[in-house]
Amino acid sequence: MEKDNSKLDFEQELHEHFAFDINSGQEPLRIDKFLMSRIENATRNKIQKAAKEGSIRVNDKIVKSSYKVKKDDKVRILFSHPPYENLLTPEKLDLDIEYEDDSIIIVNKKSGMVVHPGHGNYSGTLINALLYHFDNLPNNSSNRPGLVHRIDKDTSGLLVIAKTEKSMTLMAKQFFNKSVEREYYALVWGDVKDDEGEINAPIGRNPKNRLQMIVYEDMEGGKEAITNYKVIERFGYVTLISCRLQTGRTHQIRVHMKYLGHTLFNDERYGGNKILKGTVYSKYKQFVDNCFRLLPRQALHAKTLGFIHPKSKEKISFNSDIPEDIASVIDKWRLYSKHKNL
Repeated sequence: MEKDNSKLDFEQELHEHFAFDINSGQEPLRIDKFLMSRIENATRNKIQKAAKEGSIRVNDKIVKSSYKVKKDDKVRILFSHPPYENLLTPEKLDLDIEYEDDSIIIVNKKSGMVVHPGHGNYSGTLINALLYHFDNLPNNSSNRPGLVHRIDKDTSGLLVIAKTEKSMTLMAKQFFNKSVEREYYALVWGDVKDDEGEINAPIGRNPKNRLQMIVYEDMEGGKEAITNYKVIERFGYVTLISCRLQTGRTHQIRVHMKYLGHTLFNDERYGGNKILKGTVYSKYKQFVDNCFRLLPRQALHAKTLGFIHPKSKEKISFNSDIPEDIASVIDKWRLYSKHKNL
């Protein structure tokens, strides 16, 4: 009896880190492969180690990494420690602060910095830096201090941070009402046909790869997503565009431009890290590879941010320069397009 009680105590100390309900369309697949496609930064070694430690359960039973998931399975990953993203620690990290008053902070985030802690990124995030530089930031609905919205790790650009409960509420309301002005600059593959246009296509999680989002034909699979784009400059094989968001779905610009046939330049997750337009000459490949080295991320920058100030009630707007890595690649394409018959 005592042995059973100790086991129960141990079970109660476990913390759920991930949970997945397998839908009816799932073909039998090894659980290590399944989890690699659904957990960012997860490796097979990490998953197999978790399985050996008894941390992976299907339908409340411990399984090996060779177990094949099937429809209606309930997968859970349990550890004795709480998720690290819940353990927020202040860190002395540099922040590029564009503006600050007693209500808000405008940060120009560098590419490579994760906005908030998550699996595989437990430190070095924007929130870790904010906690060091600022006291008593209000929590949002997900208990993330100061955070009103987010941009992807490898996207650079402007973010607004709330310093008070009131500014958090009022800024969140503006994002919910889609009244915030957000303009991004993106370098995309191909010669975009129209000088400007609107993409109105629902976006949802890719059921075959949970790390990707895709366009759905109807709202049942995805949520409303609207992007307005405008051509800034054409370089033949790539185009510099401006995108204004009416909604703010995960990976929205990246997914919408791929859907339009113009994947973002060097966007690895969506296939933009390969030559999608151009010639077969080796010199061209060397040129593109050199651009990839100069810009080792998707060519996307959150350039402009405008909204009603939560305290003064006046419309304010902020504009950031295109970062050096994107600017240098744009210069290279500009020169290439002038000196080559495209």
